[in-house]
Amino acid sequence: MWRIIVRETFSAAHRLDRYRGKPEPLHGHNYRVEVHIESRELNDEGITIDFLEVKEYLRKILPDRKYLNDVYRFPTSAENVAREIYRKMKERYPTTVKVVLWETEDMGVEYVEVE
Repeated sequence: MWRIIVRETFSAAHRLDRYRGKPEPLHGHNYRVEVHIESRELNDEGITIDFLEVKEYLRKILPDRKYLNDVYRFPTSAENVAREIYRKMKERYPTTVKVVLWETEDMGVEYVEVE
């Protein structure tokens, strides 16, 4: 079994409307996202999935330079955004197993679907 890991960054602003019971002010993050995709086989070139293909798709679905509250219909916590990135990756790459979303160098969230 192999697992490829592709990382990408994006910048976005958001606010949480009910953070600890009150609105959180508008602010932004330079997010880092990691996508983990498993494969049981290698192709004729000896690779699982082309890193560049995955990276290109990931760039396409990330809300770079956006106001997340306008992009999503759910509270824009790191947890919810990670789950949405996972959902979109899973549509294209069914063997996606995990998405890790970092809001800062020290704080992030990992989303793994439990079956």
